[in-house]
Amino acid sequence: MTAPLFTAANADALPARATALIARLTDADATVRRIAVLDIADLEDADLLPALVSVLRNDDAAEVRSEAARVLASWEEGDVIAALCEALLDADADVREAAAQSLSELKDPASAHVLVGWADRPEPFVRAAVLRGLRELRFADSFALALRALADEAATVRLEAVAVLGWLKDARALSTLAEKATGDADAGVRRAAVGALGFATPADGFVVAALLDALLDDAWQVREEAATTLGKLRAPIARDALIAALDDAYWQVRVRAARALGQLRDAMAVRPLQALLIHTISNLRKEAALALGELRDRTALAALHDALDDSDPDVRKAARIAIQQIESAG
Repeated sequence: MTAPLFTAANADALPARATALIARLTDADATVRRIAVLDIADLEDADLLPALVSVLRNDDAAEVRSEAARVLASWEEGDVIAALCEALLDADADVREAAAQSLSELKDPASAHVLVGWADRPEPFVRAAVLRGLRELRFADSFALALRALADEAATVRLEAVAVLGWLKDARALSTLAEKATGDADAGVRRAAVGALGFATPADGFVVAALLDALLDDAWQVREEAATTLGKLRAPIARDALIAALDDAYWQVRVRAARALGQLRDAMAVRPLQALLIHTISNLRKEAALALGELRDRTALAALHDALDDSDPDVRKAARIAIQQIESAG
């Protein structure tokens, strides 16, 4: 059945346009109802929220329910959030995805109180959506909930748990994240955990050790993320491993390793980076040039001047930038 006709408590005070739009919510044509949902949302009138909630809960057309779920992202009233949580169980995948997306856009920490009531649902999709919704809310219980979810049987849930912990940047999570970075069965979770470790410091030796292990992971995406995070941490001990990663089978890993070596600013990286200036892959040549600029080592100037004749304009630009950095350093 289509959504029941909504009657606001102050219906007499509603503008004529709003009354007409509400009437269209019971039209036999689903397209008419969907457009009415959009038009009602454009009015931005809180008194009309129950009408949109009613559509989300009752309309028999998935495309109309999906539209209602999307437009309700702009509101954080308790009944709206409750309806969106219920929509996570909708029979239609598009409706479920729209509801999850709207919940992920919540900004008011008070909204978390409704979300956490759904955190232990048996459906992995719901558990993951709840964590995704909690990510940016800075809710006091989010840390414990996400830490517990790292042991969830569903990789999608563990992935969202890692994202929450990475957002919170609570040092208490570092050891568990380090374990997930090297030990999780899912490569996507390992990659996310490696990235989440970016708020650690070089003094966190167990984190650096985990990242060095991740630099040898079977999945190149994990190795790529490990090189990136090691660059952020600027851990001197990572130099040799990053130099070795310049020969990785995947150019994406080599690019990130080159960038990380520039961030480390270790002169021992000059020669291996110079060797990349004549690589067949232009992205590697460009990144090597930029990294050499970060190193500020004058012994790289001759090779960088040669790169000014590179066939790729981006490489030439990177070489010019690097030369300026080195020469301005004195």
